[in-house]
Amino acid sequence: MTIYHLEPGPETTVQVFSQDIPPALTVNPGDTVRVRSLDAVGHLQRQTYPGEEQPQMFADRKGHCLTGPIAVAGAQPGDMLAVTFASLTPDSWGFTVAGRKDDAFTRLLAVDGGVPQWLLWEVDAERGIAINDLGQKVRLSPFLGVVGVPPAEDGQASTIPPRADGGGNIDCRELTAGSTLFLPVTVPGALLCVGDGHAAQGDGEVGGTAIECGMTSELVLDLVTEPPLTSIHAVTPTSRITFGFNADLNLATAEALSAMLTWMQSLLGMDRTRALALASTVVDLRITQIANETWGVHAVLKHDAVQ
Repeated sequence: MTIYHLEPGPETTVQVFSQDIPPALTVNPGDTVRVRSLDAVGHLQRQTYPGEEQPQMFADRKGHCLTGPIAVAGAQPGDMLAVTFASLTPDSWGFTVAGRKDDAFTRLLAVDGGVPQWLLWEVDAERGIAINDLGQKVRLSPFLGVVGVPPAEDGQASTIPPRADGGGNIDCRELTAGSTLFLPVTVPGALLCVGDGHAAQGDGEVGGTAIECGMTSELVLDLVTEPPLTSIHAVTPTSRITFGFNADLNLATAEALSAMLTWMQSLLGMDRTRALALASTVVDLRITQIANETWGVHAVLKHDAVQ
């Protein structure tokens, strides 16, 4: 096994998904990459007070500041890329901002037309806590918000909405260290891009941001020939997870639950209707995020849910 290192820089960061961007690094299946990513905005310097403007990697920011692409030798469309998060270490500071968007949902919260408000966080990875400028303390549970590959179509794709054909801005707080995310390979080499580190986030990412931070991630990249599903799914230390992404919450929910039923049929040898009956007793449906133009829903089946 080879361990590679990838640092963010002008030649190793992107802000769109595209198969036309050459890889910053090529690895073999089973290799480990220790990759550092800037925060989603691409700050090059830390803020000294909440909301302070600081230099960014991209002056004409279009999307998340991501590190990559990382090509996996031999990966072809139809394969499944397994991304195992061996470790995830946030940088020493982060920010959260709310009230930036004026849309139908935020108006329900009576925050339309308000002034965006920022929190500045001191992040202590060793102690596992973050403390904001108001003195409030939260426990860390770091993960990468964006882990994805480009679509098969030519041109550039936004990093903001998650996609069923490549993942991206999934924002699933379950994908902490020890988890493996499975992504369908869409283009030769896979061309994985990662970033949008979150030191902590609640289900939904309800204000539009988490504790946004830079992240050092140790990733094991591999190819899987016989996955249990052909859609995006994950295995965490506690659970199996399936995903749905759609602008319609009902359709996103149905997508996540449908994939979980397929998985349960294979695991437990059940017909689909009985699997749905059992799912009603053991599967949790969670809103992954509401912040990214496309609803995210994930279905969770704990490993010990069925004895």
